[in-house]
Amino acid sequence: KTARPDFGARLPNGFASFTCMARRLRYVPPGGALVEVTCRTIQGRLLLRPSAGLNDVIRGVLARAARLSAVSIHAPAFLSNHYHLLLTVTDSQQLAEFMNYLNSNLAREAGRLARWREKFWGRRFQAVIVSDEEEAQLARLSYVLAQGVKEGLVASPFDWPGVHCAQALTEGTTLSGRWHDRTLESRARRQGLPLEPQAFMEQEELQLTPLPCWKSLTPEEYRARVHQLIDAIEADARLQQEETGKAPLGADAVCRQNPHHEPNRTKKGPAPLVHAVAPAVRRSLRKAYFAFCEAYRYAANRLRTGATDFEFPPGAFPPPLPVRAAARSG
Repeated sequence: KTARPDFGARLPNGFASFTCMARRLRYVPPGGALVEVTCRTIQGRLLLRPSAGLNDVIRGVLARAARLSAVSIHAPAFLSNHYHLLLTVTDSQQLAEFMNYLNSNLAREAGRLARWREKFWGRRFQAVIVSDEEEAQLARLSYVLAQGVKEGLVASPFDWPGVHCAQALTEGTTLSGRWHDRTLESRARRQGLPLEPQAFMEQEELQLTPLPCWKSLTPEEYRARVHQLIDAIEADARLQQEETGKAPLGADAVCRQNPHHEPNRTKKGPAPLVHAVAPAVRRSLRKAYFAFCEAYRYAANRLRTGATDFEFPPGAFPPPLPVRAAARSG
């Protein structure tokens, strides 16, 4: 068995290391990494139920967020109550900026369409590092491509009525959507200017980039290999249907669902710390993360005491300082 760090050990200067965390620290290995991001709506409600209007919004917001933050997106898939993204980031700051822009704007725009005024996302997004191994990266790409199929909603990734990477990856096309400039529209309204809807729309284009392990392939080879992954997904779906005798729900039925509906049961479980195939690679990534956490906690404890003889590890987000009471006069 892999040895786990001794979380009960004492750190320098008498500070105990952490025994648990409310949520994982943001961490991206030095030099950047491939990351799988997952985010779910509040209570698993179907607030992202596919529609022509929402698909346009998602593509526009996603493309704009990627352009502004310079994030490379390899594969997106948006289901009715959650989404998955495979992307490459250089550090935690870039990932945080991208996700902040994406989730905040999606919550506002999708909330308008679904007439939902409450909290939109169930919790902060989960980001899992994917190793440099080709097998690990292909496994995660296949997982994203299988969204909608593995749940028994459609028979093929091409059949999913929402935003999905299957067609763009196999045809080499871009994901195109519109961005609604609400700031410009609000300014025009305050100034009493004519409110022409098209005047506040901007077209955004997103070109999906190849996986790091396949970046040397030609575009034709890349599209062919993605098609092979999809063929395997469709074959598995047919086999599952034969074994269970249950046909997919179908795209039309998916689009007729009530976006406010709360499923009786949603799939929940702890996300893995990393996605890797070889045990040695997995241990290496986990060790680097735990070392990062130890260094972070030590620096955070020193910060709270007012010390200055420390540094946070590269890529860390220092915690806010506690509020200090004002000194009383007299």
